[in-house]
Amino acid sequence: MEKVTVGIIVAMDIELENIEKAMTSTAVSEISGMRFVVGDLHGKKVAAARCGIGKVFAAICTQTMILEFSPEVIINAGVAGAIDKDLTINEIVIGKRAVQYDMDTSGLGDEPGMISGINLVYIPTDERVTNLLEQVVKKMGVNYKTGTIATGDQFINKNEMKRHLAENFGASSCDMEGGSVVQTCYINNVPCSVMRAISDGGDDNSNMDYMTFAKKAADTSAKVIEEFVRAYE
Repeated sequence: MEKVTVGIIVAMDIELENIEKAMTSTAVSEISGMRFVVGDLHGKKVAAARCGIGKVFAAICTQTMILEFSPEVIINAGVAGAIDKDLTINEIVIGKRAVQYDMDTSGLGDEPGMISGINLVYIPTDERVTNLLEQVVKKMGVNYKTGTIATGDQFINKNEMKRHLAENFGASSCDMEGGSVVQTCYINNVPCSVMRAISDGGDDNSNMDYMTFAKKAADTSAKVIEEFVRAYE
């Protein structure tokens, strides 16, 4: 097992490509159809992985990264839809906690979002890692918010669903992987956090916005990751 300092998990190639370009002395492997790139980035040994879209792929990738590369810390990065009305395209959201809004055993008396086994609705990210991400983004001069990452296996493009996530879960942004990465790290006692650049508004127009702005947001996300790795000690 090759140990790394920072593990980086993204869902798509557009979120991985700039990170991979910045790495040196790279070695690429494929595990369960997922691309893992190990190399040097700003003097640190890192492993960056493209997991694919959705919670199951994200959990498999996170567990694999922990077992194969034993990272000190894991960051889930990439693009996301805005739920907070003050977030706009290409701005940043940093997750202080994550919730899986499509986890629902309320018919058995549980609170919506409750994850049986750990008995939490909101899973906290690592305070030290999250604070460092915030310091990095602040230094870069990019507008950002900290808050709740709402994760579920659907692309949010309805105003009604956006309101639901805001009103019922206090969400800042929505994605399809973050909560799964946080849960997997939580049960493995691996410090982690989630950082996303906004690609769309999570509303009725989000499908059009996403197609226009996803690449730009992915580039911004990669820049933040580079600076995080540079600053991490």
